[in-house]
Amino acid sequence: MSRASDIDRFYDLLADLVDRVGGPRRLADCDGRMDWPDRGVYVFCSPTETHGGTDVPRVVRVGTHAVSTGSATTLWDRLRTHRGAQRGTYAGGGNHRGSVFRRRVGEAIRARESLADHYPRWGDGSTAERDVRLKEHPLERRVSEYVGDLPFLWVALDDEPGPESDRAFVEEHAIALLSNYRRPLVDERPPGWLGRNSASREIRESGLWNVAHVDAAHDPAFLDRFADAVADTTPP
Repeated sequence: MSRASDIDRFYDLLADLVDRVGGPRRLADCDGRMDWPDRGVYVFCSPTETHGGTDVPRVVRVGTHAVSTGSATTLWDRLRTHRGAQRGTYAGGGNHRGSVFRRRVGEAIRARESLADHYPRWGDGSTAERDVRLKEHPLERRVSEYVGDLPFLWVALDDEPGPESDRAFVEEHAIALLSNYRRPLVDERPPGWLGRNSASREIRESGLWNVAHVDAAHDPAFLDRFADAVADTTPP
């Protein structure tokens, strides 16, 4: 099978998933009271673009969680970190040092709008003192607005945490399949896509908010496992 036909199958499965869960969600509208599966794979999509001639939104990031042995991180734990804080000192913002996705989006906004002098420590370290986080809060809010508005879908994949998990397998090979990095373009991002401002060549050229696996070859077998996961997924 060709890469193009595997991409079409992937999006056909996403269309099935859209029907199964009643459509994509916006992360800004979600909370932990929803009935999330403990473990799974998620995909963020463009709010304005679709795949080819279909009405299925184009994927712009694939992710999972708990791929380290013994990890107790749940699907909602990871999604909540990407969403950011809804109350407290950093309400409306978040912590990009706990979410690579948030960090990359913030980097791109900072570059596009020449804000490096305003946020010189963005992305530095795994923690930051309170005054630094407060200074970064306006950009964190911008990141939350961007990420929170992206439609996203998920599948339940509840195997044991670890690098050999089905979740890691599906994540890796979905990224490899959808990436345009160093290969013929499929679903090229439009000129205004924020990721074109990323400092990462992998993000700019892959058309995904991913860096790992964008230059890998995909194993079509992941599509069968993804199809099983779609069939096992129910609305939250």
